[in-house]
Amino acid sequence: MSGRDAPAVSALLLRGVVKRFGSLTAVDGLDLEVPQGVVLGLLGPNGAGKSTTMRMLTAQSLADGGQIRVLGHEIPAESKWARARMGVVPQHDNLDEELTVEQNLLMFTYLYRVPRRRRAEAVARAMRLAQLDGRGGARVDSLSGGMRRRLLIVRALLHRPELVLMDEPTVGLDPQVRQDLWSLISALRDEGVTVLMSTHYIEEAERLSDEVALMARGRIVERGSPTDLVAKYAGAPWRSTCPARRAWAGSNASSTSRGSPPAAPERPCPCCAPRSCRTRCAGSSANPCAGRATWRTCSSP
Repeated sequence: MSGRDAPAVSALLLRGVVKRFGSLTAVDGLDLEVPQGVVLGLLGPNGAGKSTTMRMLTAQSLADGGQIRVLGHEIPAESKWARARMGVVPQHDNLDEELTVEQNLLMFTYLYRVPRRRRAEAVARAMRLAQLDGRGGARVDSLSGGMRRRLLIVRALLHRPELVLMDEPTVGLDPQVRQDLWSLISALRDEGVTVLMSTHYIEEAERLSDEVALMARGRIVERGSPTDLVAKYAGAPWRSTCPARRAWAGSNASSTSRGSPPAAPERPCPCCAPRSCRTRCAGSSANPCAGRATWRTCSSP
C-alpha cells in the first residue's frame, strides 16, 4: 500500500479503557476515536470521568485496562513522543505568578524544545493570540482572570501542536470572558488543529465543536453533531440552550402565543450562525452570513 493510500492515523483512539480508584470505577470501558482536524466536545456532568480521561491521555494517570493511542503513539509506553506533539490546557491555573507574561511563555519554549531561532516568534505569536500585546513585562499576578486564562491556553500552543487537550477551559469565568476564549478556540479550529475539549456547558459545546460526545458514569452514551443532539434532547428546535436566543425569546414573550416559536430575529445569534463565519457574525450589528443552515437550533423551522 502506498503512503497516499494509507489510512490517516486517528488523533485519539481509546478502546475499552478502565480506570478505578479503589471501589470507584471512574472510567468504565471507554471507547472513543477522534479523527485529525476535528474539534470534539466531551460533554458531561461533574464526576462523569472527563478529567480522569484527560489525565490518562497525558499519562499523568495510568489506565487499569484497555488501549490508548495518541497520534499513533501507545500510551503510556510512548507518552514522551505523544506529549511533544500535543498541547495541554489544565483545568486549574498553574501559571508562575512571580514571573512576567513573557517569562512564563519563554520558559515553556524551552520545555517544549522550540528551536532557539523560533522562540521569540513563538512568544510574540502567543501574546498576539491571547490579546496580551504590550503586556509582556506585566507580572502574572497583576492580570485579570480572563487574561490569565487566555495566557494558559496560548502557553499550550507555543510549539504549534497537532492536538490540544482542554479540560473545562472556561469553567468559573463570566460570560464576556468566555466569549473571548471561544474566539481563541475557534481560531484553532480554523487552523485545522485537533481539539478535545471537556465541558459541562452545552452552549459551549454547541458553539465550538464539530461533534459532541456525551459522557456519563465513565462511558460515552451518545455522540453526534451539536445540532442533532440539541434537537434530539432539548425539545422543539426553537427552544435552544443558547443564552442569547433565550434572552431574545423572553423579551418577546408578550407578543408570542403560548407554545408557538417566536419569529426569528433580524440577525442570527452568534452561537448559531453558520460555522464558517461565526467569528465575523459575533457581536456585529450587520449580518454577513447568507446561509441559515444551522439556525434551526434556535429559530423557527
